[in-house]
Amino acid sequence: MKTLMTSAALAAMLTASAASAADLRMSWWGGESRHVATQEALKICGQKYGHTIAPEFTGFDGYLEKLTTQMAGGTEADIVQVNWPWLPLFSKDGDGFADLNSLSDVIELTQWTEDQRAAVTVDGKLNGLPLSTSGRVFFFNLTTLQEAGIAVPTTWDEFLTAAAALRAAKGDDYTLFNAVKETAQLLVTLAVVQKTGKDLVDPETNRAAWTVEELAVGIEHYGKLVATKAVRSMQEDAAAGNVNLYEKPEWAEGKIAGSYEWDSTYSKYADPLNDGQTLQAVPHIRFADAVVDGIYAKPSMFFAVSAHAKDPKAAAQIVNCLLNEPEGIDALGDTRGLPASAIAAKRLTDAGAINPNVAAANAIVMAASGPTISPFNEHPEVRGIFIDTLEEYAYGMISAEDAAEVILNSTNKVLRGFDPS
Repeated sequence: MKTLMTSAALAAMLTASAASAADLRMSWWGGESRHVATQEALKICGQKYGHTIAPEFTGFDGYLEKLTTQMAGGTEADIVQVNWPWLPLFSKDGDGFADLNSLSDVIELTQWTEDQRAAVTVDGKLNGLPLSTSGRVFFFNLTTLQEAGIAVPTTWDEFLTAAAALRAAKGDDYTLFNAVKETAQLLVTLAVVQKTGKDLVDPETNRAAWTVEELAVGIEHYGKLVATKAVRSMQEDAAAGNVNLYEKPEWAEGKIAGSYEWDSTYSKYADPLNDGQTLQAVPHIRFADAVVDGIYAKPSMFFAVSAHAKDPKAAAQIVNCLLNEPEGIDALGDTRGLPASAIAAKRLTDAGAINPNVAAANAIVMAASGPTISPFNEHPEVRGIFIDTLEEYAYGMISAEDAAEVILNSTNKVLRGFDPS
């Protein structure tokens, strides 16, 4: 493989001899394969730059609680792996972590797009670097559609027509799409974003950006999909035992022909399909008057440098080595998904280390348009009230307008808790 070197890596190597050796710490969560790969990468990068990095790793359970305690006492590791929805919890004003813009002479920040950097920027301060960018895409069982003589839909009108054609061709036990719980909620979000071009949260005011009327239209769109049997209803799913989609026999048999899932989960949904069936990610289905594709994309997690790091440049050297330099890229591999760093993604893809179907799905995510997504979309209270209220609507307990009002009022209540004191 051809060795690639960023300008930041070259500069870092030239100055490494002048920098004093540092004793650093790095914390992360994950499974055994991630633990092994990260320790090896730290060893390699540490030797390259003359630093010693003590690893601190665990499973996901308990990691947030431990990091919360450390952040409160200023005792967190020099390099920290952070779950993206936690960003406002730890850095409400952007000062919770080091501003990596000030370390751009060490880290090649241009390996991330402006949109990727914006997702981890608070009040103009770059709080971290995304490790992978994941987004929701449409997966369709091409085999089922082809057997029914149906083309992959590209608009919501075509989606409704395809759903009816599938039932006519294959029977009423066939459904074009799955949409319950979080998937249903994100389909509503998709509809509103396509119509308005706005994320749920306005970053300027830190309040809900949607009006009740705008959200109600999105909820009614979901209701129409269910009423026309284009998607499975929550009642149907509950009657079937609320089993995960990829565990359903109907999914394996192609009787549920599509879903709206994370690009990185392609194999989870493709592997259970019966032999001879093909699953494919396709570009976003759109309204005729959509102003954006409505992509829901986010960093899955990010590396941050502690605001209390005694040697932030040494920490930045290790971060750049892990994410942008051949030694670190090869050692970490895909243990944190398809890398967000362009140079890392190219290196692993060229080496055949990335599933081409995952790469294709991710390419759809990266090419699609939409507003920057606020981490507050995934605040537990915001996500919980959205899903619960949508379920009440699905069961006929509340109107679309009343559901929209409940969701937006509850969202604003959460957001007020993060106002400057």
